Amino acid sequence: MDGNPILTAVIGGVIIHPTVIEAANNSLNIWSFGNLNFPFVSYTYSIFPMILAAWMVKKLEAWLKTWVSIYVQAIFIPMVVIGLVSAVTFILTGPVITWLSQGLAVGLQTLLTWNVPIFGAVIDGFYQILVIFGLHWGIIPIYVNDFATLGYSYLSAMVSMPIVAQGGAALAVAIKSKNPKVKELGYAGAISAFSGITEPAIYGINLRFRKPFIMASIASAVGGFLTGVFKINMWSIIGSIIGLPSFIDPVNGITSNFWYAVFVTFLTLALSFVLTYIWGYNDDMVMAEKREKPINPGKRK
Repeated sequence: MDGNPILTAVIGGVIIHPTVIEAANNSLNIWSFGNLNFPFVSYTYSIFPMILAAWMVKKLEAWLKTWVSIYVQAIFIPMVVIGLVSAVTFILTGPVITWLSQGLAVGLQTLLTWNVPIFGAVIDGFYQILVIFGLHWGIIPIYVNDFATLGYSYLSAMVSMPIVAQGGAALAVAIKSKNPKVKELGYAGAISAFSGITEPAIYGINLRFRKPFIMASIASAVGGFLTGVFKINMWSIIGSIIGLPSFIDPVNGITSNFWYAVFVTFLTLALSFVLTYIWGYNDDMVMAEKREKPINPGKRK
């Protein structure tokens, strides 16, 4: 956004400070107004709040420079920008995301009672998009509560499929590409996703090329639909390939539920791989580059 990267980075550090994360994990509120609560939110898995903060940094700093004396800009502007943008993120952005997440959770629960396979297709097709915007925090408590009260979760089984799909897309890019840098990022992202962590695959490869992310989301929707059709259950929160033992019933051992899970997991992976390999990537695509490192004026020749 061509804003100030230093001020933006400081604000990023503020909103993921361990104290904030601890407060969010303990469901503490920043403040309350009547029955309306403004809670702390953990921002470690979302990027939209930080994108909005970066935009506010750019706009606010540019506006302040139009009237603040140049003699005090270096001291006054950073304090004001960091203070105001951090406060707006805490007081407005985070709570709004929380409220939207809660509304989303209610809607999904309604859809789940109506039609399980359709619910699976919808939630899996859009799940990684929800993660990007931080809205998945309205879903996580549902299946965490399932594990706490029931010992298993059908919803967690569904959410496992998008993780595999993102890995399959990254793997397809890695195999098809002739660019050593892209191959390295693709293989690393795929291995990470198959181990349950999708961020390297999403932000390192799939979103930067866009189409692989879309192909993975399509495959995820199919995987979610089949998870609902087979009524696949899960007894541990660990998903993806590394989490396949989570589909083993602790009482009855390996049942048809496990084999259905294996089938849908690898079908989702294969579908994501094929879609991405055929339609989602080619070496003519231009990767969205990271911001270039600023040149140190003192080292210019």
